[in-house]
Amino acid sequence: MNSVNAEELVEVVLPGKVEPEGLRIRHGAVPAPGPGQVLIRMEATGVSFAEQQMRRGRYYDQPPFPFVPGYDLVGTVLTTGTGVEPGLTGTRVAALVKVGGWATHVLVDAADVVPVPAGVDAAEAETLVLNGITAWQMLHRKARIRAGGTVVVHGANGGVGSVLVQLAKAAGVKVIGTASARHHDALRQQGVTPVDYRTGDLAARIRELAPGGVDAVFDHVGGRGIVDSWRLLAPGGTLVSYGTASTRDDEGSKQWPVLKLLGRLWLWNALPNRRRAYFFNVWAGRALARNRFRSRLRSDLTQLFAALQRGDVTPRIAARLPLTEVAEALRLAESGTVAGKVVLHP
Repeated sequence: MNSVNAEELVEVVLPGKVEPEGLRIRHGAVPAPGPGQVLIRMEATGVSFAEQQMRRGRYYDQPPFPFVPGYDLVGTVLTTGTGVEPGLTGTRVAALVKVGGWATHVLVDAADVVPVPAGVDAAEAETLVLNGITAWQMLHRKARIRAGGTVVVHGANGGVGSVLVQLAKAAGVKVIGTASARHHDALRQQGVTPVDYRTGDLAARIRELAPGGVDAVFDHVGGRGIVDSWRLLAPGGTLVSYGTASTRDDEGSKQWPVLKLLGRLWLWNALPNRRRAYFFNVWAGRALARNRFRSRLRSDLTQLFAALQRGDVTPRIAARLPLTEVAEALRLAESGTVAGKVVLHP
């Protein structure tokens, strides 16, 4: 226990709506795990779109300021609370926490941690927690895609998009991916048909490639473009919407873009048209069915780590920065110039 006592907690606090430079570094005592909890020494956490929204006060169910952001993390269990299997101590685990990950030490319910296989790099594993689970569950649980199908992935070079593309290819699916022109060569090397999203009529270009429509569209942009995504579907096809990136810099209500989108999806589902539309939120269902949420997370993340070890998925790490340089990390992630995930280390 002395080694833990000798350590210091360092965490990043989001004090309110601030520019990245407004994030604060706070030092404190390392917390002790309560009943059913484990204390994880963070080895890797990431910058996701959620935190970019949170600093603008625009993530639709973020906690009140101030709080410690950080949606996911990978680290080693330092100590365990009462009622927890003591054998967990010293094991490397991954956790989806929604907030609190941007810290050197994080308390997590033992039931929420998923073992990381030996030999998997912490940063590589981290790229698959939030982004990988999102991609896996949208592809296999929502769209239920089958080999031989064709899908459209918007933002195919992004954090979620890049994993989606690889998982779809591994499942024997043809992929049309939208991205800016500078990412097209890399996408072609992965067997993806790239389309420049700045093209005049993006939907018409995709229709040329798939005249009969596509089996699924994965759309993180929202806004007006969602109508085009819906129209691209073949009969029996599925639209999976998982964000409103188009409204990132808007002012006003943070709920309204999501509610408007949900209303539109609900209406489309109500119409007799043999197509389905979903809004995917990785956190949905946790409050109502926590055990089911946990078992799915464990099962899907275990399969993702296996895909990583097989080489079906290659982690895309854009940059690795220390936790104390979080402002630079956030700026980099928001710049739109990087491919893959910006990872933070202690």
